[in-house]
Amino acid sequence: MESYCQSCGMPLTSAEMHGTNADGSVNADYCTYCYQKGAFTLNCTMDEMIQHCAQFVEEFNKDAEKPLTKEEAIASMKQEFPKLKRWRS
Repeated sequence: MESYCQSCGMPLTSAEMHGTNADGSVNADYCTYCYQKGAFTLNCTMDEMIQHCAQFVEEFNKDAEKPLTKEEAIASMKQEFPKLKRWRS
């Protein structure tokens, strides 16, 4: 079963993609881009994170079976991000 970053939704496909805890151990929930040394790398709201991630749609589309427009990607993130651990109320 593939796991996903609980902040940005990126697939965590290898150990190198995982973030790190304050003690340097691997964090199972977050990617290295979102979480390093026990802290989030971006202090932002969920909407700000969605806008941040939207700039990488072209990169995502390189490996996607069905490419998304930026607007489609944003709409999808607005549906999925509230389910992620970092953004759940």
